[in-house]
This record gives sequence, structure tokens and C-alpha cells, in this order.
Amino acid sequence: MRLLIVGSLNGHIVTAGKIALARGAKIAHVDDIDAALAALRAGQGADLLMFDINLDIERMIRSLRSERINLPVVACGIGSNAEIAVRAIKAGAKEYIPLPPDAELIAAVLAAVAEESSAMIYRDPVVKELLTLADQVAPSSASVLITGESGTGKEVMARYLHSHSKRAQKSFISVNCAAIPENLLESELFGHEKGAFTGAVARRIGKFEEASGGTLLLDEISEMHPRLQAKLLRAVQEREIDRVGGTQPVKVDFRLIATSNRDLEEEVRRGNFREDLYFRLNVVSLHLPPLRARPQDIPALAEHFVAKYADANGVPTPRLSDEALRVLRAHHWRGNVRELENTMHRAVLLQRGSEIGPEAIQLIGGRGFQADAAEEARRLPPTVDADESPDGDPSDGAGSTVHLVGRTVAEVERELIIDTLNHCLGNRTHAANILGISIRTLRNKLKQYNEEGLAVPARAMADHQPTL
Repeated sequence: MRLLIVGSLNGHIVTAGKIALARGAKIAHVDDIDAALAALRAGQGADLLMFDINLDIERMIRSLRSERINLPVVACGIGSNAEIAVRAIKAGAKEYIPLPPDAELIAAVLAAVAEESSAMIYRDPVVKELLTLADQVAPSSASVLITGESGTGKEVMARYLHSHSKRAQKSFISVNCAAIPENLLESELFGHEKGAFTGAVARRIGKFEEASGGTLLLDEISEMHPRLQAKLLRAVQEREIDRVGGTQPVKVDFRLIATSNRDLEEEVRRGNFREDLYFRLNVVSLHLPPLRARPQDIPALAEHFVAKYADANGVPTPRLSDEALRVLRAHHWRGNVRELENTMHRAVLLQRGSEIGPEAIQLIGGRGFQADAAEEARRLPPTVDADESPDGDPSDGAGSTVHLVGRTVAEVERELIIDTLNHCLGNRTHAANILGISIRTLRNKLKQYNEEGLAVPARAMADHQPTL
């Protein structure tokens, strides 16, 4: 965790810094907004910005957005002044921390920002075998390609590799190639010089330079445009990059990890992905199997998420009943670990008493998912009654798709997308992963529905994708 503190915090800077340091954070301090922006542009990097409310927080957040620096901001000020707190949140701050700083509150904020963990939760032998291979290749500097369906934990595996590498004490920089528009991704990766394009108000260090000495993760690399793939190939081969608008190459030292939820060999055959880049990335390949292919991981992960969200919501950790575990094991988990996490979060909120029963397990359902439920029932192991849906509701199998007859594919698709978005509480990124489509495709579909006058679920606050 890299924490950048901006301002004096009314003399509480030393105390706040000591608390964060005790929690394992790396601290940097600057006096004002200009110094903060200069540090970020220079590639200093940060995972969280703690901001003195006496400074102009509106200007700070506006500057971050205009320069596309995605960084959560936590405002700090003396006392619990509701008006100041509301102003900070309206300006775009994620949280307001009253001063003098409370150790537990700062710890909670740091934990929330550092939610991604390098710990692998598993019990299934399939994953154990995979981690044995990961442990072998982690100390090297070889490029690694991690494949698997959306939600299987590819980024967690990437962090695991970094934490077990010789670069573990250096930066781990992650870029989601699917979440950044094509015209901005080049600047995000390679940086730019002042005046290189409209809005380039100063030199900006890109992710390659920020990751120098550490690890760079290119998430969902299959979404990268072929033009950028050529520039990426040169960076991988030569270990040097050209900033947008720059005249001199810049040497960089990074370990590259890439992930994809698509078959890159098939993408190469279709002409969507460069073959030479594919071979450069695929020095070592790790394939994460879907959750349904590692059934012993389901109870382990479910218990982990129950404990996590019980703690986050300030309630005693309930136990999972045998009936609830049977429902979880029977489900198909098309959204993999991410879907399981959402399911257990809901279960913690819905459970009554000290035990989570099957009534608290609300799996993906509704009209848009009946066909999947029928398919899921056919895949159930012999110990589960195939005449029951995974949600425990009786089904006659063939009758589960009757309601679809007479409707167009477009209508069913639209309902499926909207239902999934509602299930994800408006989070575009999670919905796209569950649906198995790119965020760009989802944005285009939702834009079409808006233009047709249809109601689209509001974007979740935690979703950092561009507003539709």
C-alpha cells in the first residue's frame, strides 16, 4: 500500500503517518496540490491519497480526472463537521476521516483500498497443482500469460506471482486494457510529454515507467487494439518505450504479466492478436479453471467471503449450514469466484441468527436466467436431483424455456443484460465479466437501450467505468 499525504493535516501529519506505517503502508508527503500532481506525473505512484480538507479538494479531484489519474482520495479534517464531510464527498472524495486520526478508522480505510490480496484461498487439488507451477516460475523475470474465464481470480494469481518474486518489494502496477478507451490507453501505458495532445498539460509518466523495477499486469490484454500491440511488442523485446510526443526512448525494467479471458490462439487465427506478441507473452502459461471445475474450492471460498463481509458489516461471523453448502455446490457459477463473492455478501446481509441457511442464498435467477438454470440442472452430479433447479425449485427441465418461445433474441439478450446489471447493483465491470462480454460491448448495448428510451440501472458508485 502506497499512501500519499497532501497538506499539513493541522499538525496531525506525523500521527497519521505513523499509524499508516504501522499498518504496512509506504508513506510519501507533499505540502500542496501542485507538488502532489508533480509527484504523480513523475511516476511516484500511490494507491491512496490522504488530503487535507483545508486545501482545495475540488481542484485536486478535478485535476486528477482531467489527467486521467485514477486514484481514490480520502479527505481529512479537524473534528466531525458534517458540512465539511458532505462537501468533500460531493467533490469526489471516497471517505472523510476526522482528526485527530483514529488508528482503527485509518486501518479500515487502508484495508478497504488494499482489498485485493495476493493470498490464494483453495482446497482443490487442481489449484494446488497450479500453485506448485506458479511457485516455480515466480522468482524468474519471465513473462507469464494467465488465462481463464472472467471472475476466476486471474489478477489474484498475478499478485501472488509478484509477491513470491524477487521484485516483491517493488511496485505492482495493474492496467485493465478493457476499461480504458483505445485513444487513452497508449498515454496510460507509455506516458506523454507536455503538449503531446489536447489536455496534456505536463509530462506524465506511464505505467511502464511506474512499474520499472517491479511488475506490470496488463489485464484482459486481448482487448488491446492491434496498433498498440505493435508498440507493446517493442517494449517487451527492447525493454524501452517511447512516450507519446517524445523524441528519446526511455529504458524500463519490468516483469510483464498478462491475462485474458479469451483463447489467444484463436484470436491470433482470426487476425485480432499479433502472433509474435502472443509468443513473447506466453513464455509461461497458467490456466485458471472455472469454479465449477474445482468444487472443493467452493466451501473454502464461501467461508472466506462470509468472514470478510461479516467483519466489514460489523456482525458476528455466521456459519454455513449443510443445506446452504449443498445449494452452493450445485450451482453452475457462470460468474465464477466473483459471483460467489457477491452471493456470500448478500447472504451475510440476509441471514438471521448465527447460521446461513439456504433461504439466504440468493443465486442468479429471474426470467433472463431460466435457460441457464436448465443447463445447470443437466450438469449436476448424480448426488443432486437433476429434476430440481440449482436454486432448489422444482423444474420439469424442458418447461424451463417455454416463456422464451415467441420472443426475439434481441429481447432475451436485453433482459439478460438488464437483469445481470441489477444483480451487480449497477456495476458495469462485474456485469460484463458475468456476461462474458467486454466492457466496451456492454457500454454500447446500454447506450443503445438508453437511445431506445429504456430504463438502464444507475452506475454503481464503486464502478470506475466512464458514465454511460
